[in-house]
Parts: sequence; C-alpha cells; structure tokens
Amino acid sequence: MPEAFAWDAERAKQIIAEHAGLEGPMLPILHALQEEFGCVAAAAVSLIAEALNLTRAEVHGVVTFYHDFRREPCAPHILQICRAEACQSMGSEDLAAAVLAKLGVGWHGTTRDGELTVEPVYCLGLCATSPSALLDGEPLGRLNLDKITEALEEARAA
Repeated sequence: MPEAFAWDAERAKQIIAEHAGLEGPMLPILHALQEEFGCVAAAAVSLIAEALNLTRAEVHGVVTFYHDFRREPCAPHILQICRAEACQSMGSEDLAAAVLAKLGVGWHGTTRDGELTVEPVYCLGLCATSPSALLDGEPLGRLNLDKITEALEEARAA
C-alpha cells in the first residue's frame, strides 16, 4: 500500500492528461490520482472537470458514489469488513462492532497510531467464507475477533 504523498497540482494535471484520451477516462484518472496521492483530493475535482469538459458536480458524484475512492488519505494498512447480507447472517455486525471497539475507532476511522484505517465494504464475493474481510487487499475468511487480531498483528509486524 503506497503512502500518501503531498498534493501536487502539477503532477495531478500530468496524471489527468495521461489518461484523458482513454475511452471513459474518469475512473482511470481517479484511480491513478488515488494511487499517487493516497486519495482523490478536493482540488482534483475541478481539474478533472475542466479536462473532461464536465461539471464539478458530475465528478464529485462519481468520487462519492464509489466507496473505493477516498477524499482523505488513509493509514498504511486498511481493514475492510464485509457488511453484506451473507456476512451479516454469519455475525459480521457483532464482529465489526467488537473490532471497532477494540481499536477505538468508528467506520472510516484511523487508529491513534495512524497505522490502520477500518472501512465497511458491501460484498467481497467471499460469501462461502463468511464473515469475511480484506486486510491490505488480501482476503480473510471465517473470521472471529482472534483471527482478525492475529492478522492485524502480522500486518503491522511486516
């Protein structure tokens, strides 16, 4: 997981220009900006809108519609806990509440040490191994609080 970099409008313009010629360029632009800066900064919205001849509202709508786009940088480690129906039926809501309480954060919160951000996600396609999560993009299944705690300790030690 790349660390967030300081916002650089000139670099953002380069990224936008590199992708503007693609068919349906907005999503590739947003992904590239987030990869470069750790989020899609508010300042990027007007740059994208201008380059693609769209309104700022249209760009903002796309950024806020997709849960994967962040408007603020997150921690180096990301835990995404599934909240879809299959995982809920297997106890993910209670598990999520226990994880959030143990870490002392809410949804989209970052731990005090700045190392971990916890996010909800709606269906990872891991229904057969419910409750499930992703930790730094790696799937975790058949979870309980002990398994998540162990996985978090391993990720932080790596």
